Amino acid sequence: MSKQDKAYYEQLWADLGVDVPLHDQLIRGLAVLERRLHRKQKNRPEKMDYFNKVLNDLHGHRIAEMVEHKKQGGKVVGSYCVFIPEDMVLAADGIHVGLCAGSSFPVQEAEKVLPRNTCPLIKSSFGYKYIKACPYTEASDLIVGETTCDGKTKMFEILEDYHPTYVIEVPQRKNSRNQDVFTAELLDFKLQLENLTGNKITAENLKNATSKVENKFKALQRLFKLRQADPAPISGLDVLTITQIGFQDDVKRFTQQVNALCDELEERVRDGVGVAPKGAPRILISGSPMSLPNWRLHSMLEKAGAVVVCEESCVGTRLFSYTSEPQSDSLEDQIAAIGQRHMSINCACFTPNQGRIDDVLRMAEEYQVDGVIHYTLQFCHTFNNEGTKMEQALDTAGIPLLRVEADYSDDDSGQLKTRVEAFLELLEDKKTNVE
Repeated sequence: MSKQDKAYYEQLWADLGVDVPLHDQLIRGLAVLERRLHRKQKNRPEKMDYFNKVLNDLHGHRIAEMVEHKKQGGKVVGSYCVFIPEDMVLAADGIHVGLCAGSSFPVQEAEKVLPRNTCPLIKSSFGYKYIKACPYTEASDLIVGETTCDGKTKMFEILEDYHPTYVIEVPQRKNSRNQDVFTAELLDFKLQLENLTGNKITAENLKNATSKVENKFKALQRLFKLRQADPAPISGLDVLTITQIGFQDDVKRFTQQVNALCDELEERVRDGVGVAPKGAPRILISGSPMSLPNWRLHSMLEKAGAVVVCEESCVGTRLFSYTSEPQSDSLEDQIAAIGQRHMSINCACFTPNQGRIDDVLRMAEEYQVDGVIHYTLQFCHTFNNEGTKMEQALDTAGIPLLRVEADYSDDDSGQLKTRVEAFLELLEDKKTNVE
């Protein structure tokens, strides 16, 4: 970045209320991570160049676009979860953006307000606002939360003292009564968006917005399906980069770039080109989300010779697996269909949640995985408890499982690396015995 660009962006961030010196520390840390993780990968697809550039300029060009949108009278809506419908925000001529939540950087400051025995994602989410280090958070005119766990629900009550916040109720059972409850929540959200933006959400503009969002979902579905090939044409680490950028980038631009990458990956699959040798251990990671820059598990696995071929998580298949199918073009039916789309997600917030176990078993077969890692954040009680049933189901299916619980610090990296390497050795031994 040139001195001129740096000065421009620093003024942009300062005008949003960002603590620029703290933000500079964050950016330097992200730059080190990018060099350490991504640039050492070999045989990367050429079309990753776009995503590399966006990652290197994550708080630059896109923030400038958002600021320009705000200058033209537009609004920005931030969120932390796949249960917030991006298409409803777009239909109100708003920009929807995923907010910073994956770093230990603000956690210590967040613990001045939140209990220490709170999941790191929640502390990071709140902490970025508390120390004003995330331009996306500071650019948001409204943060929309959801009741997917008790910790988040209560955190949003505190966050409201620091930033305009609105919370959508997510029921915990998948039945017709709770489907109606969630649809009613989305109808209330529609009114909230209309009041915020001054724009009416109509059947026509919601239909157009849903088409854009679901085209993005279809592009990601295409990307993940290509990962079923052996050898895998792209690394799990690169896919994490892509899905992370999808939470911040312009929807149409992002969709075009993912499809362009998929065109290249199709050629690699036809030519047998992979990022790891054919027959390398194939891993599915299931569980808690892995927000930027919490990517060390992928890095450890792929440095050790494995390849991550699928993520059953909010930065993976839970993000894009479902589309809406309204019964008519009426606004009410469209919103009900969006509600059904989100209530189809197999998040651990639901009970019972056999659908998530069935998803993992199905994906294990489709992606030809050798093993599954059930990853949970420390104090993430929903996913951690669900790991018990997941372990039983995978054991019955004869699929090796490693359960990992971690926070955002690197304190346990040595121990985690040892466990990962031992798991890969187990998979190799199993494959050798079968052969």
